Formats: sequence, C-alpha cells, structure tokens
Amino acid sequence: MRRHLANIYRLGVKELWSLARDPMLLILIVFSFTAMIYSSATSRPESLHMAPIAVIDNDVSPLSQRLIQAFFPPHFLAPVMVTPAQADRGMDAGNYTFVLNIPPNLQRDVLAGRAAQVQLNVDATRMSQAFTGSSYIQQMINDEATEFVNRYRAPTELPVDLAVRARFNPNLTQAWFGSLMEIINNVTMLSIILTGAALIREREHGTIEHLLVMPVTPTEIMLAKVWSMGLVVLVAAALSLTFIVRGALHVPIEGSVALFLTGAALHLFATTSMGIFMATLARSMPQFGMLLVLVLLPLQMLSGGSTPRESMPEFVQHIMLAAPTTHFVELGQAILFRGAGISVVWQPFLWLAVIGTVLFVFSLARFRKTLSQMA
Repeated sequence: MRRHLANIYRLGVKELWSLARDPMLLILIVFSFTAMIYSSATSRPESLHMAPIAVIDNDVSPLSQRLIQAFFPPHFLAPVMVTPAQADRGMDAGNYTFVLNIPPNLQRDVLAGRAAQVQLNVDATRMSQAFTGSSYIQQMINDEATEFVNRYRAPTELPVDLAVRARFNPNLTQAWFGSLMEIINNVTMLSIILTGAALIREREHGTIEHLLVMPVTPTEIMLAKVWSMGLVVLVAAALSLTFIVRGALHVPIEGSVALFLTGAALHLFATTSMGIFMATLARSMPQFGMLLVLVLLPLQMLSGGSTPRESMPEFVQHIMLAAPTTHFVELGQAILFRGAGISVVWQPFLWLAVIGTVLFVFSLARFRKTLSQMA
C-alpha cells in the first residue's frame, strides 16, 4: 500500500512539473481565475446603460419635447432625431436599439382624453437592452404624459403596498452572482482541460510508453493525474475567492469556504475523471477541444447556474441529475450565497461522491483499454 501511494505521489509531482513547463496552460489558469472572474462580474450592467435611441417626432409639441427630453444618460444616449427612412436604415445597420415614433396630434389627443398610441420599435437581437428597455420606456412615457396632463407628478396610490425584502443579496447586485458563478463554471472547465491535456500531451510526446515499462499500474497513473490537476484547480479557486471575489470585487461570502472547497474537491474527482475519459476518445488536442465544446456547454447551460432547473423541461431535469455540475451548482449556491451548512447540502455531496466513483470506474476501464492497445 505504501508503494502504491508513493507511486501516485511521484507521478502526480511529475504532472505538476509538466504543467509548470507549459506556459499556455499556466496563462489559461491565471486568466480564468482572475480576468474572467472580474470581467464576468463587472460586465453585467445592473440596469439599462447607454442604450442608443432615435426619435421620429411627428407631433412637434410641448408634450413630444417633454418625452424626448426624458431620455438622457446614463440609461440612454442622447436621442437622435430622424425621419422614418433614416430610422429604418439605422436599425438595419444596428445603430439604434430603440426608435420611438411619436404620432401627429399626440398632445391634442392626450389633452382631450382620447386614446393615444406611441410606437416603439425595438431591435430584439440586443436582448439584454431590448427586454429591459421596453418596459422602462413604457413607464417613462406614462409618467411624463400623466405629469403633463395633471401639471404635477404624483405617485400612484395602490390598494396594496408590497414590501419587498431581498434575502442573500439586499441590493440585488448582479456582480455578486456573476463572480461566484464564473468560479463554479471555471472549476469544471479547467479540471476537464488540464487532465485531458495531460494525457494527450504524454501521448503526443511519447512519454506514455515510458510509463508502460515502469512498475506502475493504470490506476496509479490515473489517480496521479486526478489529484495533481484537481489540486491545481482547487488552489486557484481558493485564491480567486480570496483575492478577486472578496478582495477586488468586495463580494461577501456567506458560508464556509472550507465546506465549499470540500464540495469542489468531490466535483473535481468527477470532472477530472471525465477529462481523462474524453482524452482517451480524442486523438489530438484539436479533437479534444471540439469534444470539450460538445460536453462542456450542456453541462454549464443545463446545470441550473444560468437558468433555474425548475424552468427546464422535466426530462432535462431528470437527465441532468446524472451530471456532476448540477449538484456542484446546487451546493455552491447554497453555501456561498445562502450560508448553508452540511445539514442542508449533504445530498449534493453524496450525489457527487457517487457520480465521481462511477465516472472514475468507467474512465479507468477505458484508460486500461487504451494502454493495452498501445502496449
């Protein structure tokens, strides 16, 4: 037993030295847990920001001027006055997200109490601005028209006052969500890439044949890759949580970082095994990269990190229970966002242990078959 552990340790140290001599992978690790985390948190606008808008003013009245002057930075760029033809060309070229078409006699109809319509054309390909801005503009026009008619702005009296209490993120700061979810996603991505690249690198350099003549077993070789690459990702995630998330972004971590890293270690056991399995299927790094795209995108998009699993089709929810990312996202959000303890997240921990064991067994069987074909 001691000899097996010594072999696993020495082979793992060899993997760490091989990684240290690969500058591209080192740059990828540093970039993924620094710049990607920071940009993912800060590039998400908290509200409508500098949206380009054009206005077709067919009324040219005090009311229409009031509506036009309501659009100003930082929510909107200064409105551009255009003709209908210019508006069409501008939207076709992607110059405007919104085009507000003010009809003739708008002020006369509003003052007379008749129904009036203002047309809003939206470039729906700019989804983040389109959906937020449409409701925003509608509210602005209603408020300005009401104030113009009443000569003063008064709050609408509602029969029921809804008191909103936002838990776990009182100010609804999107940077909190973006940074932590990016760490969770990058743990999955880097663990698969590093273990797969380690095996393919040995096969391309011919060093895998050297291992075959040494007194080591396939299990020892695979365990060495799992613990070494998993340790690199785990340390990088811990440093990113400390210096980028807490330090640079000032995001509060509600729960135990140690408990989260324990769950991440179980997740890494599964994803590193998955990376080795994928590397045995691919013959080169380009093939591995294409296979990674096919596997990684569904894992991240359907795991519940971007969209709640309850909103997905039922059969997708059942299928994704077999994916380690589903349970890692669940425990990660519970611990980091809501401060959950082991009594709350023990089920995801158990699922990750089971899934990781199954993936390791399948990957080991495939790895042994690959080595036997090379011998």
